[in-house]
Amino acid sequence: MTFFTDYTNLVLIAALVISGGVLLWPTLAGRGRGGLTAAEATQLINRRNAIVVDLRPGADYANGHLPAARHLEFEQLQAKIGQIAKNKASPVLLVCQNGSQSNKASRAVREAGYTEVHVLQGGLNAWQQAGMPVIK
Repeated sequence: MTFFTDYTNLVLIAALVISGGVLLWPTLAGRGRGGLTAAEATQLINRRNAIVVDLRPGADYANGHLPAARHLEFEQLQAKIGQIAKNKASPVLLVCQNGSQSNKASRAVREAGYTEVHVLQGGLNAWQQAGMPVIK
């Protein structure tokens, strides 16, 4: 029991805990955002045939969207959520302008039974900044 009462040992234990937390922080913080980068989204689309759903208003969708993206406005999501895919195990990628609406929509899509739901981190803005193609 004297191990825990020695001041030097307590300082070393505190340093160990703090350094471990600092090393784990990027992993834990990454989980909270729940989004894919443009490169990760491209891999998901190309390798696993992910279904891309654009949640932006019709005018924004017409001005430019991801290749093979389906249009489903955020306001219509609850009414048409069953039309996203026949197989609810298919990966679904949700896209909006900046990622905020996609994060909200991802909860509803998961609750509807879709097992693999992803969000494009930063939305179409991040997609374009990464130099990825946009179709008009």
